[in-house]
Amino acid sequence: MKEANSTTDPIGQNLIKLISNVCFSVFVFTVLVFTVIAITYQPPDPWESSRALTRVFTEVENATFQTDNSVLKTGEDIGMALLSPSPAPSEADLESSDSQNSPTIEKSEEKGTNLSLSSGACDDTKLVNCSDRGVLMAIKKFNLKHFKSIVFLDYQTPVNTSNPNECDVTWRFRNRKEKSWRRYRDFRRFRIGFTDSCTYKVIGAKGWHSGVNARRPRNRINNSTRTGIRSNFSSSSSSFRDDEINDTIPILGSDQSFRNGKYLYYSRGGDYCKNMNHYIWSFLCALGEAQYLNRTFVMDLSVCLASDYTSSGKDEEGKDFRFYFDFEHLKETSSIVEEEEFLKDWRRFEKRNKRKIPLRKVPSYKITPMQLKKDKSTIIWRQFDTPEPENYWYRVCESKASNYIQRPWHSLYKSKRLMNIVSEISGQMDWDFDAVHVVRGEKAKNKDMWPHLDDDTSPDNLVVKLLNVIQPWRNLYVATNEKFYNYFDRLRSHYKVHLLDDYKELWGNTSEWYNETRVLNGGNPVEFDGYMRVAVDTEVLYRAKTQVETFYNLTKDCKDGINTGVELEDCDENERGRNIGKA
Repeated sequence: MKEANSTTDPIGQNLIKLISNVCFSVFVFTVLVFTVIAITYQPPDPWESSRALTRVFTEVENATFQTDNSVLKTGEDIGMALLSPSPAPSEADLESSDSQNSPTIEKSEEKGTNLSLSSGACDDTKLVNCSDRGVLMAIKKFNLKHFKSIVFLDYQTPVNTSNPNECDVTWRFRNRKEKSWRRYRDFRRFRIGFTDSCTYKVIGAKGWHSGVNARRPRNRINNSTRTGIRSNFSSSSSSFRDDEINDTIPILGSDQSFRNGKYLYYSRGGDYCKNMNHYIWSFLCALGEAQYLNRTFVMDLSVCLASDYTSSGKDEEGKDFRFYFDFEHLKETSSIVEEEEFLKDWRRFEKRNKRKIPLRKVPSYKITPMQLKKDKSTIIWRQFDTPEPENYWYRVCESKASNYIQRPWHSLYKSKRLMNIVSEISGQMDWDFDAVHVVRGEKAKNKDMWPHLDDDTSPDNLVVKLLNVIQPWRNLYVATNEKFYNYFDRLRSHYKVHLLDDYKELWGNTSEWYNETRVLNGGNPVEFDGYMRVAVDTEVLYRAKTQVETFYNLTKDCKDGINTGVELEDCDENERGRNIGKA
């Protein structure tokens, strides 16, 4: 028995080992096959997916307006992620996308140019056919190399000009420093030649908006018939408009849709005619409460501009919200209805139905949003009839309410019309410029609060300090509240100086901005006021490659002055020079 067992045992063990080896070999082979498939498989480009495009072009960055009295920051450029959880494409994502697109363009260029010239030898005298695919690929490659601060979104087919071997082309783009996905348009003229290998190349390009043959005409509208915009302008004249701006006022519609809605209505309070930062802080509090209560906010489009920003030196009422902020973006991100339309529908409903709409009047901010959360009234009407500061809207969001109400900063962007001017100015400097912010005005005169500011921002000191951080003969944009235009002439011996007033034609009476805001204003011209100047100045400053701030790069003084809780030496040690070179 023992001998039989000794014979069969090795056979069984060998059989088990053989089966194990076979199974392991099958496993290794399967893994190898899947590895080869994974390496060689090329999935479709997600950027070609309509769903991906929809998601990417509708995601927005946060917006905020925390400022001093002279510089206005916005979420298009410096979004504060902690204020709102809204997702946005990161800079790394954008860089990754661009790097993925570059080799694709180069391959397409090689294919396209070789295809177009394969019929014969290279002939430098041959006229360029601008519609040839290789021409567009050469222009794309040129743009990617020379305009690194720009994300190119789409191109139109180049068109011929009256000059041989020149092509005009238009494209849409966004700036890398602007976190929103709003698009802008440029059109330029390119001179096309040939490489040694007979492929197309760009010999040279003209400046911003030089390719007039490729410019797509603006939609032309009649000012008296534009849908959804209140206007008394009955002239037969018409104007161009940016066809990507939708300023129309949303309309509720039927009585039933009005009755089924839930609304939060704020009457005008002490915030009216306060400075713009105060207005924004209060407005976003009201909008945040509406979102917390899951209600539509009733919005007054009339803005009172504080005297700080008016040429008359007095508060000016009747300014349109759409002059300053992106109403289209606000409509897309928040549930709002315009006040005049709302009141008209309210009166019409009660007249037709002979009954009152459920209404709750809230006389004090001390009644918190949490107490109103379960209220079933169609309209909650907050009234602010008490003396200041008890009648400020933002009081609603104080104390315990601050734990529940989130201000929707991501809903508030600057007006696209103002941002078009920003793109025009930046584009005319070919997106290759540095900037300095020079605060003077009343602060420079107040030697008690800012003892060094006037001297530190004098022309001689500006030259000395800027030469240490910005190379000579660069384009230098000066964002400033200094009213004397020739104050910065000393800088012109060292830099190509640009001031906002150098671009007056962008809001002059022949500009698109002038015509479009005139439509919003019932046919009356709109002044390019001080607040608009600050907004444009600041946005151009943010797009500079090197930014030099007044506080604390140019002066020893602190932004808030002395005796304001910050000792001068601490301010000088901790803050001075922190922004120089920041892109």
